[in-house]
Amino acid sequence: MEYSTLLYGVEDGIGTITINRPKALNALNGAVMADFTDLLPKIAADEAVKVVIITGSGNKSFVAGADITEMQKMSAIEGRKWGKLGHEVFDKIEKLPQPVIAAVNGFALGGGCELAMACDIRIAADSALFGQPEVGLGITPGFAGTQRLPRLVGKGIAKELIYTASNIDAQEAYRIGLANKVVPAAELMEAAQKLAKKIMSKSSTAVQLCKAAINEGLDVDLASGSAYESEVFGLCFATEDQKEGMTAFVEKRKPVFTGK
Repeated sequence: MEYSTLLYGVEDGIGTITINRPKALNALNGAVMADFTDLLPKIAADEAVKVVIITGSGNKSFVAGADITEMQKMSAIEGRKWGKLGHEVFDKIEKLPQPVIAAVNGFALGGGCELAMACDIRIAADSALFGQPEVGLGITPGFAGTQRLPRLVGKGIAKELIYTASNIDAQEAYRIGLANKVVPAAELMEAAQKLAKKIMSKSSTAVQLCKAAINEGLDVDLASGSAYESEVFGLCFATEDQKEGMTAFVEKRKPVFTGK
């Protein structure tokens, strides 16, 4: 699959998406969103892909935000349509059945921070910079920054970051829970792939059901989330992976999962 703004490849069960607009610091524009819209359903349907990694081209920027030159002259109707498209694309990323790791290799500002937050796990290079600078441009975050950031770091910290348009470095992002891990920039992709392989050593069916249960539970009350968990827990007992995993445990050997 070839795209004008994305590089995509699959190796050993890991699908890697690289946003490839390095001269624009990988800023999100209509072409990027169109490429994501085409690619994501194909990944979702590909059983050979067990984990997805999203990163940016070059060593300066993951995604420096949405493309200001494209947004500058938008009308209110056009701005709403653009924001809605961003929500739709990032929701597709969040709802991919496969776990998604953001390998944040530099600027993750505005739409870039929002993209990283739509992923399940964020590994940051020590050179990464996170922030929601929108109020400094006279707008609000438009791709769910006001929704995902408080859910990740808490309401008070999220409000401070958004109200002040402050950028934070990788270590501060780790301290507040925005980044799961910080590694030297030269080791970023290796660390992301290592984590992907660790996830892949487990039952892909169970991992995907866990992702569904977590995502579903965050949007409902505890009782409803617990009921959903009970359902997916029960489903596990209809799988070959459950039988293999528990048999291997009893037999004191490593399980060999097939995702069935």
